[in-house]
This record gives sequence, C-alpha cells and structure tokens, in this order.
Amino acid sequence: MKHQITGLEDGLVKQLKTTEKRIQPPLLHSLSTLQAAANRKWKYSPAKVLSVMQGLYEKKLVSYPRTDAQHITPAEFSYLANQVEAYQKLIGAEFPVASRSPKKRFVDSAKVQEHYAIIPTKSIPTARKVEGLAKDERNLYEEVLRTSLAMFHRDYRYAETKVTTDVKGLDFFTTGKTDLEQGWKELFPPVKEAKAEPSLPELREQEPVKAKVEIKEGMTIPPKPYTEGQLIAMMKTCGKLVEDAEDTEILKEIEGLGTEATRSGIIETIKRHEYIEVKKNIVSITNKGRILCQSIEGNLLSSPSMTAKWETYLKKIGKGEGSAEVFLATIAKFIQKLLDEVPNQMKTNGLPEKMPSLEGKDEIAVCPRCKKGKIVFQRGSFNCTEYENGCKQSFPAIFAKKRLTAKQIEYLCTKGKTPVIKGFVSKNGKKFSAKLVLEEGKIKMEF
Repeated sequence: MKHQITGLEDGLVKQLKTTEKRIQPPLLHSLSTLQAAANRKWKYSPAKVLSVMQGLYEKKLVSYPRTDAQHITPAEFSYLANQVEAYQKLIGAEFPVASRSPKKRFVDSAKVQEHYAIIPTKSIPTARKVEGLAKDERNLYEEVLRTSLAMFHRDYRYAETKVTTDVKGLDFFTTGKTDLEQGWKELFPPVKEAKAEPSLPELREQEPVKAKVEIKEGMTIPPKPYTEGQLIAMMKTCGKLVEDAEDTEILKEIEGLGTEATRSGIIETIKRHEYIEVKKNIVSITNKGRILCQSIEGNLLSSPSMTAKWETYLKKIGKGEGSAEVFLATIAKFIQKLLDEVPNQMKTNGLPEKMPSLEGKDEIAVCPRCKKGKIVFQRGSFNCTEYENGCKQSFPAIFAKKRLTAKQIEYLCTKGKTPVIKGFVSKNGKKFSAKLVLEEGKIKMEF
C-alpha cells in the first residue's frame, strides 16, 4: 500500500561528501568457500564440487581440495609469483602485476596446518589439456586460477558520494557509487548480466532540486530459504547461533559442524533420508524432517552445542586428561536416553507418526481482522486468504523460538488467547512458559 503525501516538493542539496574506497582481492579458497562460490555462480551442489575438485587434483592441476585453510606458505607463493604470466595466458586475462611481494592477507605459515589453500599447481597445462576439460572442471579450475591471480592484481577502487537533501526542514540521504578502477574484479566477469545501479546526476551544494516524498507501508517477510552453498557456510559458522559463550568459542575454533571433507556428505545424507529436499538450488525441509526436528526439540541433539561439548572432551583425550572409554560410554547412555524419552516427547507434543503437509488451504479459523477470509498456512506463516484483497493479518510460524501449531493459532483467532504454552526461549537462552494473547492483530505474551 502506498500513501502519497505530496507531489514534487522543493529541495536543496545541503551537503555533498565523496570518499574514495577500495576493496582488497578476495581470500584464497578453502573447500567450503569454493563450494559456496560454485553454488552461487553455477548452482553446483557441494558434493559435486568436491567430486570435480578431486578429479582436478588427480590430474595434478590443483592442490589438495579437502582443506579448511585460506592461506599459503612462502614456498607456494614463490612458484605462483614466478609463473603469473603463464597462468594469465591460460584464461586470456593479462594485466600488469601490482606486486610480487607476499602479503600477510594471503601468505601466513601460522594459519596453514595440514594443507594450504586451494591453488593451481606448478604444472602449467597445455591449451589442449584445458580445452579437453569438462565444462564443470573448467569452471572450477578457472575459479581457483582467477582467485589465485587476484593476489597479484590491484585493489578495486570506487568513489562513494553521500548526498544530504533538505526538503521542508527534513534531511534525506542518498548514496551513489562510481567505479574508479576495476582492479582484481576484471578477473571475475559476472555469470549473469547484473542490473546496473542508477548513477547519481552531477550535483552541487546549495543546488535547488525537486523531491518526491512518499511513505510506503509494507510487511516484513521471513528470511529467505538457504541454498546448498549457504547451508555449507552456515554449518561452518553455526557457533553464532549458540548462546553459551564458551561453546561459541569452541565452535569457532573447530569451524562449526563437520569438516571441509564431510559437510557435503552430511547434506547428501539428510537428502538421501528425505529430511530435506533441494529444488532449483533451494533447500526446504520435508514433512519427515519436520517430525525429526520437533521430536528432538529441547534436547542437546537439536543444538550445535553438542558438537562443542564432544570436541571439548576429545581435546581432553588428546591431552591425556580424558578416557576414550568414558567418552564412548557417555555417548551410548545419551543415545539410550533419547530412545527412552523421544517417543513420549512426541506424544506430549501431539506429533503423529506421519506429519501431514502444513502447506495448503486447510482452513484454521475465520480471520479475526477482516472476518471474511480464513487463516491458512502458506509460505512459512499463517496468513489470511483475503491477503490479495488488502487484509494483512498474519501470524508467524515460530514465536520466541517456539514453533506454533494450527491449534494454537485457532485459539488466538477464536478466543483471543491460548492456554499456557511451554518451550519459549528468551534472548539469553532461558526457557519459559506463557500464554499468547491477540491484541489489535498482534501477538503478545501474558505471564
């Protein structure tokens, strides 16, 4: 909905401020960052990237692919620097080398453990060998090659202009960007033609201008679903989702769930068991997966903290302060506890053996706002069927980290409040119970 306050108003350019900014070349690739980049550019699954990279490794074209490092040592930098021109010819992208001196951003032996970042090997393939590569092999080889060459290129530079416009005593801000030097970005032609941002016209301070001022009324939308590449990145940085500071540090240190070599395998496993499905590169949870998530809700299995706690004890074993037998026995007790508790927990939560699809036109209740439409579950939330006719009544599927049921939404619509609901989680991670109350179309809590 759009409410226009005025037509064209008189404005005045109050201030112009232009700043030159620069962006350094990207870091070298680890397996995870390569998987994320390839998924974004060509929709390759993480498993496919690992498989193709293994083939390129066996052809002696790239270094070891199952690495979590994004740095190299002076030895690797030396052979890359000596062969820059030969690598440039492989992709037909010649440029003057900005510097052949190693920079800490890329070359740091302290950040290299078993394996260094993924880079091209010393072996320079012939043009015939490159042409003989399959399309996916060539795409990934060139991605590694271009990222490695970017180390020797210039920074990307641009000018950012911030305009402050006075309209009837109110300040409005506009930002525009002008490229000054493409630098390393020359090496990465866009896969799809990106829409060019409209550039700012030439302006002067104190110049009178015309302004159109409007207020737009809109609704927030739920976060976009993950792609497979984003899922890989999320697994690596999942420590950000954990409340406990100590667990967060451990997950940061071990780089999240799984390893570079196993993350794509984990995704393939839950795809094979039909807990998730991937359509057009979008990852969505299945009914079977939803049952799994709700059945383990509230215990350690549903939190990345479990990985942190196991890693903590594994470190103790490594230092000789812990026992492998105790560790395995504790896991066995944990599994037994789950087997004993989860069936009852599923009954308590009212979960059926098979979860019917939530998506669809099953009418939950008459809309409390317009009294004409019906509340149904669509696109990840509970919405009114009269949405297109202007009714904006909506209920979130998850409130305070608790998934709401259709029955609870029915209570809100018909009675204005729910019975006491357990399992809400506060910002500091503590669980609590409360009633939900509907006031002026919004959900509030009653303790």
